[in-house]
Amino acid sequence: MNTESKKPTLSAKRVATLGILTALSLISFILESLLPPLFLPGAKIGLSNIFTLITLFMFGPIDAIILIVVRTTLGALIVGNLVSLVYSLLAGVISLIFAIGLIQLVYPRISLVSISITSAVIHNIVQVLVFCLMVQNSYMISYLPYFALIGIASGLIVGTLVYLIIHKVPISYFDKIINDKYKVKEQV
Repeated sequence: MNTESKKPTLSAKRVATLGILTALSLISFILESLLPPLFLPGAKIGLSNIFTLITLFMFGPIDAIILIVVRTTLGALIVGNLVSLVYSLLAGVISLIFAIGLIQLVYPRISLVSISITSAVIHNIVQVLVFCLMVQNSYMISYLPYFALIGIASGLIVGTLVYLIIHKVPISYFDKIINDKYKVKEQV
């Protein structure tokens, strides 16, 4: 990611686009919360992270962090699970920080899909650890290998979808949206 060419300008178009991406992320979060968990309590694919990764690549780290904070907070309020806000928010921000670091340090030597997988695994690990601290019981730590496997699968799905979106939608469309000449370079 070429962060040097990204100049954060607060245009109406940028705010509107970030609002749309946040709304899409929130909608996918709410819809996914209505589905049963994958194999383990609380395990989800994390489809809302599609929009987080798109935001990270289109706008940059600050906008992606804003999206995560707004989506996680509103999502917890809407689905009525305020307790999950603590570990979901921490896990979301920490995994995003890892993704930002990978993008700035080793992207495109590693793929967008690899970044997504790493971020998903870190998200699951942080969520389990924070949950254990909150309930003051370490029994959930035994589930870490399973949550890591689910993170690999969900990161693969999310990363592949983001890769396809970024590479199937013409770059000129993204340029028009964000008023930037940033070009996505990716190797799978």
